Order: sequence, then structure tokens, then C-alpha cells
Amino acid sequence: MKNTIAERILDFLKHFPPFDTLNTEELFAISKEVIVLHFEKDAYIFRQNNAINDCFYVVKDGAVGIYHDDNLVDQCDEGDIFGLRALIRKDNYMLDAKALEESIIYAVSSKLLENIIINNNEANQFLITSFATNTRNPYAETDKGALFAYDTQAQKSSSNFTEVQSASFSKNPITCKAKISIKEAALIMSENKVGSIVISQQKKPVGIITDKDLRYKIATGIRTIDEAVETIMSSPVITFPPKITVAEAQIAMLKHSISHLCITQDGTVESELIGILSEHDIIVIHGNNPSVLIKEIKHATSAKRLQEIREKAHNLLSNYIEQHIPIAFITNIISAINEAITKRIIDLSIAEMSTIPPATFAWLALGSQGRKEQLLLTDQDNALVFEDVKNSNDVKHYFLKLAKSINDKLNTVGFELCPADMMGSNPKWCLSVTEWKQQFEDWITRPDEDKMMLCNIFFDFDNVYGNQHLVDDMSKSIFEAIEQYEIFLNFMARNALKNPPPLSFFRNFLVEDSGEHKNQFDIKARAIMPLVDAARVLTLSKNIKHTNSTLERYQKLADLEPQNKDTYEACANAFNILLRFRTQQGLKHNDSGRFIDVNHLSKAERLKLKSCFKPIKEIQEVLRVRFQLSQLM
Repeated sequence: MKNTIAERILDFLKHFPPFDTLNTEELFAISKEVIVLHFEKDAYIFRQNNAINDCFYVVKDGAVGIYHDDNLVDQCDEGDIFGLRALIRKDNYMLDAKALEESIIYAVSSKLLENIIINNNEANQFLITSFATNTRNPYAETDKGALFAYDTQAQKSSSNFTEVQSASFSKNPITCKAKISIKEAALIMSENKVGSIVISQQKKPVGIITDKDLRYKIATGIRTIDEAVETIMSSPVITFPPKITVAEAQIAMLKHSISHLCITQDGTVESELIGILSEHDIIVIHGNNPSVLIKEIKHATSAKRLQEIREKAHNLLSNYIEQHIPIAFITNIISAINEAITKRIIDLSIAEMSTIPPATFAWLALGSQGRKEQLLLTDQDNALVFEDVKNSNDVKHYFLKLAKSINDKLNTVGFELCPADMMGSNPKWCLSVTEWKQQFEDWITRPDEDKMMLCNIFFDFDNVYGNQHLVDDMSKSIFEAIEQYEIFLNFMARNALKNPPPLSFFRNFLVEDSGEHKNQFDIKARAIMPLVDAARVLTLSKNIKHTNSTLERYQKLADLEPQNKDTYEACANAFNILLRFRTQQGLKHNDSGRFIDVNHLSKAERLKLKSCFKPIKEIQEVLRVRFQLSQLM
């Protein structure tokens, strides 16, 4: 007689580690012994200091929060394991496990853990690795918030961090053609024991389906199994080259809310598929923590809750800085968290409106957030663009009200309202796409000091939420206007030279000579912004599109101008050092890190800062010569 319940449990477990490493016989033996438990919201699975149960747990449906002294330290969703540490340690529970919503939990016998999982090399390796790296220790007496892995000597060197290493991916991706039926594709997936299948054409990836697609699009009745697989595939796929790092993979999955990446010969959809990388392939140091924050953000129902999560991100930033994680990785992770918070705020704000948006729109991050360089909590710079419509006044009124709600919630989270009111709730910065294009054209063809300042802020916009076509249209209009009025670049380059090199003739730091910050060094205006401004004007002159990050801009310039490669690489390196230094100062003094008392710096710190100033002088000389600024100044 068939054991239908066990078979259903097996079909679920086989897609999640460490069960995906077991053969069918081993997995069926486990599935037969699984106890299915149901918990209402806020019900406890186990409590701190309780004697351990003879099982560990897997989330089937719902979500479980892991707490220490009422503080949420982890969140487990579908397929996540919990209760394992106490079982291996053979000691009382050190944490509480509570259902965050109505949940179905699988309880797996501890005997099966010992007899099957521990004896399976791959499964055992997964448990060892996750045990060592994916659990944070927020209640340690010292070094709170550090990974348990840092109790060992193995992780003392930042050069060993997995984030900067190449990710290991499956080199035998399972593929099918677009016209085969969904049923055939599902059978292929089952036969090969995989959770995804790539739809290919001439060996190039054109789409992908996963188990989630089968659950949400087939099991729900939206589609039938006899339809072509192309009707439910996700397309286009997200692709990367073989040398993708764990950091890049992690960030891409967070950003696009996906669980699989396609690996191709050259990293584009136009080359041959050579592998597939799933989120379960990624066992990384720190990997769990940003993922937990993203999960929490998606479950948040108020700005106050998002504020608590952003504070955790601030602690994460502090840990990364202390542990000397590469600054490029830090900026990407924090930017992904900031973006997720903003998206959630927009969703919450739309839900509070009396009607749905009357037109398509996009929410734009400006300035440092638009460049994905906002590490510390600073004031907001944002804008809103909506499609051209007939009843534009009514539509604009709606979006101004929506933007006010978004700005207020961002303020609650910790991103203060902009003193200059450069926010989407300002009627000047909440415009239709045609109005934005007209405004950009005015700034470019009739430049003055105020308009140049606005260009420096608004030309670094990034689409956080909404219609990408509107944003692309805006970006295109900037390059078209510059092409018609090229002398604008000369004015922009001259504006980039407003701040001279940060050292005086006697090689002393140029400090503020009056005001609140008298005798302090302005690292933003004197050092960081000259590098940012130079990169911006040079990439505009080279017609480089869709590249906002200062580091990426210098990398692109180095590729395009080999004769200036050393200068551009020196600028990128200096920018890295300066951004890290400012962040360290901000964390140390609990402020923006912008103004620094150089008298309190060590000799080594002063020398390190001064080493960054030579590239600033060199890049300003590049601007002066290229745009013939001696004739304009």
C-alpha cells in the first residue's frame, strides 16, 4: 500500500538542503517518520532553557521566528531548518522558536539525523558549514552580533572571506525547449532531482521555471500541465559569467527576488549556457544575516518595524567595517537593504491610499543613494516620475499625496527629510516624464550655478520602484540634450573643479575656516565629491549609460582609455579608502562622518588620507586639459 503522506513529504524535502543530497531510499525513510505539526500564530514550538525534543524542525508553510530574550535573531521560511544546534549540542534550547504566522512544521527524528544525515558526507558537510557560518551570536558577552564562526581562528583574515571568492555552481544544467509541455518539463526535473529547468534556444538561456512556478502557476489552476513551458517561464533570465563571486550572486538574488542564476560563457544571455547557480549552492560567511533582514523587510507592516530592521542593518555595517570586508561588497549589501526598505514603504503607502495609482510611475533615488553609495543614515534625496496623461493635475495631486506618505515613512525609518526639500513630495520633483525631459533640457542648454548643482544630484538617479521605461526615457533625453549642446560638459567640468585639492601649499589639510565645523576637515566636499563629480562628467562625455556607481564609472573609463588607466584605477582606490574612512568616522561619532577633526587622527590615518589626495589632483588635471577649462576659468 502506498504511503501518500510520506511521498508528499519526500517531494517537499528533496528540494532543500541537506535533504537534496540524499538518495530516494534515504529520503523516503526520513519522510515516513516525519511528524506533521500545526501551529497557530504566536504559538511556541520550543522555549529557551527547555529540555530538547528528540527532533529538529523544517518549515513546510508559514514562518517561524527565532528569539533570544524577545529579540528576533533569525527568521525561518519555507524549507529552513531550526532546532538543530541544540540537538547536536545535546543541551537545553538557548532560544525561543515561535510561529510568526499560522505554520505547518515537519518534525524530523534525531535518530534519523544520526543514522542517515550525519553519515552522508554531503549532508554532513552542509550541517557543519551552516553550523559554523550562518548563525549570528547576538547575546554573547563580548563582540555581540559576530558570527559564531569567528570564535575560531579560521576567519581572522579578511582575505579568506567567501564573498570575494568565486561561487561554485552546477556545471550540468538541465534544459528543455520552449514548446514542450509543462508536464514534460516537470518530469525531466523529477527524473534529474532538480528544482529548476532552463529553457534554451541554440544553447542560449531564454527562460527558467522552478518548483515555485509549478506550485503557484500549476497547482493553483492558473495554467494546465498540457500548456507549453514558455507560458510559465520567467524571462529574461539573470545571467553571470563563470567567475561570479558569492557576493555578486547573493546581491543579485536579493535584488531580483530570485533563487537561481544562469551562468553563461560571457555572462550575457547571448552566449552559451554552462551552469546554474541556486541560492542553496551559496553557503557563505555572513550570508544568512542580510538575507534574514530582507525577509524581515518583506514581512514588515509598519514604518516603525522597518526602522528596527534598519537599525540591525546599521549594526551589520559596523560589523563589516570592523572585519575589513571589501567596501564594494558592503555598499552593495547595504544598498540592497535600503532599496528593499524603500520598496516596502512604497507598497505600504500605496495600500493606504483610497485608490490604486491612476498612472504608471517610478520612484527615483538621487545622489549617494542613486549611486548606491549611501552607507550611513543621511537625509533623503528622491523624486517621482509618472507617465504622460490627460488629467495631469489630478494625477499629480495623487502622486504628491503618495510621495508625502513615502517621505514621512522614510523619515520614521531614519532617513531624515531633506532640508533643501529635494524629495518626491515637492511639486518641483514630482513630474510627468515629458516635464522631466523639458526640465533636463533647460538645465543643460541654459546652465547656471544652481542648475549645475541640481544636475550633480539628479543625474545620478536610480529607479527603485516602478516603470523602468519612464526612467530609460528620462536618461535618454539627458544624452540627447548634451549631444545638441556639448559645451554643457565644459560647464559641468568647471563645476567639478570648485573644490581644490584637499592640501594647502604647505601640505596641511584644508579645513573649514568658520562656522559650526571650524578647523574640521570636510571629507565629503574636499575629497569624496571631487572624485564623484569627475567620474560623472567623464562618463557623460563618453556616452556611458546605466552606470551610476563611482567605482563602476572609473572601471568603465579605465577600459575605454587605457592611456589613463593608472589614473582612473588610482581614483577608484582612493574613493574606496575615503568612503571606508568616512564610514568609520560616522560609526565612531554617531554622525554622518563628514567633518573630521584632523588633530585627533593618528599619524598613520593622516598619511593614509593624504595618499588619496594625489589622484584627486590628477583627475582634476585631466578635466582641466580635456575640457579646456583654462579658457573658461
